[in-house]
Amino acid sequence: MTIQEAHSSIVEDFENLGDWEEKYKYIIELGRSLPAFPEDYRTAKNKIEGCQSQVWMNSKFEKGKVFFEADSDAMIVKGLIAILLKVYSGFTPDEILSTPPEFMKKIGIDNHLSLTRKNGLGAMLKQIKMYAVAFKALADRQHS
Repeated sequence: MTIQEAHSSIVEDFENLGDWEEKYKYIIELGRSLPAFPEDYRTAKNKIEGCQSQVWMNSKFEKGKVFFEADSDAMIVKGLIAILLKVYSGFTPDEILSTPPEFMKKIGIDNHLSLTRKNGLGAMLKQIKMYAVAFKALADRQHS
């Protein structure tokens, strides 16, 4: 699956849902489906600043691709994390950096979040991009 297909898939999932009550239930469901986040990763280093709830994110770089794990103490935020991981985890740094989160506007989530949740979502996206930049630099150094 390409990163564009991952983004289209999430848009399609949301288009198949009815009203926003249904969409919020789906977001919470996605959050519940996240794999357990190791306690060892709940550190200040992995905590994302700018989120009202507590959010932790860890990343790995394997075979040229970036893999993310994350968790939150709030169910909606945990669901938002699940969406971000679905559309950005398992892709190359270049793919991540060259694919803006246009799916957010398409699913309408940016119009249905409180300001603090929007800021938190922005902070999570920024962290994903920062990991991608760091891993791209690492890969470039390894190939030169």
